[in-house]
Amino acid sequence: MLSGSKCMNHVLKPSAQRVQDMLASHGFTNQVIELAESTRTAAEAAATVGCAIGQIAKSLVFKGIETQRAILIIASGVNRVNEKQMRNQLGEKLERPDADFVREQTGFAIGGIPPIGHAQSLTTLIDEDLLHYAQIWAAAGHPHAVFRLTPAELVRMTGGTVVSVK
Repeated sequence: MLSGSKCMNHVLKPSAQRVQDMLASHGFTNQVIELAESTRTAAEAAATVGCAIGQIAKSLVFKGIETQRAILIIASGVNRVNEKQMRNQLGEKLERPDADFVREQTGFAIGGIPPIGHAQSLTTLIDEDLLHYAQIWAAAGHPHAVFRLTPAELVRMTGGTVVSVK
């Protein structure tokens, strides 16, 4: 999977360390790793860690138009979120928020948003297609940081609801 040259051997960046600390404080043994290559997009992440694009759990933040609440949708890297389907699921239209809203709600910058450890409590939906894999990879607070987990761990970590996002 990962070759030694792709991993960086140093102390984690503060945002990645926050994710590692959150994992540990909740009893999870998953290890955050920082990579030399970017994992900002699902394709970059899959190429860097050596997995299928579908195994990348991409964390996408939307905003409810009526409630102004942040909605976290964790989608398989191969799937595009069907906003009409999500509107039916959530009972309100969604919009793509600006980077400031995302950082305010999650505490992280776009491109490194992890599924856990957010500044605010987020309504979380998990793509059912992620459950088809034995192992998946998620961002860990920085565009070069990821961690490996199982779909069952993702559901436990987030308390998210598994849905079809397509």
